[in-house]
Amino acid sequence: MKKWTENGHLLPSTKKNYSTHQETCLESQPIIDKNNCNSEHLPSEILLTWKDVNVHCVQVSKQKCCSWFRKKSVQSTKQILYNVNGLAKPGELLAIMGASGAGKSTLLNILTIKNQNALTVSGQVLINHQPVTSKVIAAVSAYVQQDDLFVGTLTVKEQLIFQVDLTQHAMLRMANKTTYPQILRRVNEVILELGLQKCQDTLIGIIGRVKGISGGEKRRLAVACEVLTNPSLMFCDEPTSGLDSSMAQNVVCLLRSLAQKGKTIICTIHQPSSQLYALFDKILFLAEGRVAFLGTRNDALSFFNNLNFHCPSNYNPADYFIHTLAVTVDEMEEKKSIISDICNSFKNSENYKAIKKEIDVDHNVEYSQLLDQKLKSPYKVSWIKQSRAVLWRSCVSVYREPLLIKMRIMQTLLVGFFVGFVYYRQDLTQLSVNNVNGAMYILLVSSTFQNLFAVINVLSSELPIFLREHWSGLYRSDVYFFSKTLAEAPIFIVMPFLLSAISYWLIGFYPDAIKFIIASIINILVANAATSFGYLISAVSSTTTMALSVGPPAVLPLLLFGGFFLNKRSVPWYLNWLQYISWFKYAFEALAINQWKDVKHIECNVNNITCPKSGLVILQTFDFFPNFLFWPENSDIEFVPNIICLVALIVLIRLAAFIAFSIRASRKP
Repeated sequence: MKKWTENGHLLPSTKKNYSTHQETCLESQPIIDKNNCNSEHLPSEILLTWKDVNVHCVQVSKQKCCSWFRKKSVQSTKQILYNVNGLAKPGELLAIMGASGAGKSTLLNILTIKNQNALTVSGQVLINHQPVTSKVIAAVSAYVQQDDLFVGTLTVKEQLIFQVDLTQHAMLRMANKTTYPQILRRVNEVILELGLQKCQDTLIGIIGRVKGISGGEKRRLAVACEVLTNPSLMFCDEPTSGLDSSMAQNVVCLLRSLAQKGKTIICTIHQPSSQLYALFDKILFLAEGRVAFLGTRNDALSFFNNLNFHCPSNYNPADYFIHTLAVTVDEMEEKKSIISDICNSFKNSENYKAIKKEIDVDHNVEYSQLLDQKLKSPYKVSWIKQSRAVLWRSCVSVYREPLLIKMRIMQTLLVGFFVGFVYYRQDLTQLSVNNVNGAMYILLVSSTFQNLFAVINVLSSELPIFLREHWSGLYRSDVYFFSKTLAEAPIFIVMPFLLSAISYWLIGFYPDAIKFIIASIINILVANAATSFGYLISAVSSTTTMALSVGPPAVLPLLLFGGFFLNKRSVPWYLNWLQYISWFKYAFEALAINQWKDVKHIECNVNNITCPKSGLVILQTFDFFPNFLFWPENSDIEFVPNIICLVALIVLIRLAAFIAFSIRASRKP
């Protein structure tokens, strides 16, 4: 543990180490030339202030009215932040600290104007003394969030290039003209600065599926993605979580280096080491939702010393102050009284009065460039550029994803050969009629569930990534949806065709190349209908587990009304509508017509007068023929209306999925 003197300075041995570390930080060459900043809308330096911020949340509890009656909800209001004032200046690294429940995350959410749906907020957040909106904050700032969410099938370098492709407008802050070689050079600089060069060509990884980089490397990658565009304002939520002490110092040192170039950087941090604590220019201590202190490290020592809270010379000041401001269960009332006295003392201090005076200034020419709030779009690049970048990532993700490639191929081969050998070489006899019909239907069911589960597993796991990136203004929801659809389309064409190619000839369906192609097309349409339904289930489900639980029961009614288990004539009138939204109905009917229409004769036992003697009789048994009144009865393509209905059903379900997807994306926290 590092030793400190009473006045807040490190003892000689420790100070020497810190000085060396600080010199390393200061020797880092500027990544961005401040004189080359060229953005017509965005300020190069930002003074962030917040005035009289109060935050309330509504708590809902359930109470029993009586043992005979159900529980009723009781709402109560809890105040989280009390008249919080503060500021963060260009060139300074500000750390927000406090015990658990002090209000650190809430204050950060208020400053970033995020996650406020369940909160009642009063007060102001200002940039260069001008009130701002969430759109403006998103345009001028970067936010390193605590949870590291990435598409695991990209490499570290590919992720950074993707990030740059979607933030080229923000890249204008780097130079007068930004070319692709300059972008690559910037990516390489950030990789080197954050120590990612050894893993730059390594896949990020997916837990349990794709081996990738470590948790610490993911944390550094999260920071790298945000510093790429040289933002004027940065928010960091626990930027050192998951890092060892050495790498944590490197990250904070990088943030300090960026701050020294005129950036305004605010971060929350939980119990930093003494070395990390020494790197922060300003400290904001929160306690019970109130400001206990805001100022430099040395001023913090002096302030608490004046209140008779003396940090021991061999103790980490951050740990001491946080412990002093923490409420414990066994000393709750006493600690709350102490915290109240500390907060009141700071509010009456000269330091606070100076801060309040600076906050209350209407306009200060020192921060010359005011913010242009006429930002036309929250997105930084055009729709076409968004589509190009997201489509590229979606294609890379699909074709590197083992669940969609290796496992899908294995599933298709297994099902195709298994069903093919179970129903091997069916001939046109009475004994094989039910077998052929059963084989056709089991292939439809298998194709449905195989594609449904594949989509749910992948799309549901990617939704949190999409929602974060969409809410951060990287790309539109329609860009992601259509890019995902296009990227996965070849998979949902090739796999069903492979299944048909294996099973069709093994089972011994009607031996005709044209009929094989028609059967393959029908199977492809079924796979895409199931895929569309998987999109819809994923869009309306909050988690992958919920989607996997909802999917099979939702498919079951469609399966029952597909025409194999229930004859259309026996369906109750109030459930009759279900068959018209079932892709099983249209697909099985089309396959049956394709299989049996040209079968003119089936051998019958002389003692069995009820056996079907032709394919037409089989179709009439299922009430499949004639198919549609408006279609000529003697036409050679009676299944075409079924195919048209399948295509229409795919479009309608996919459209419903897109609407549900867009609604979910619009509900910004």
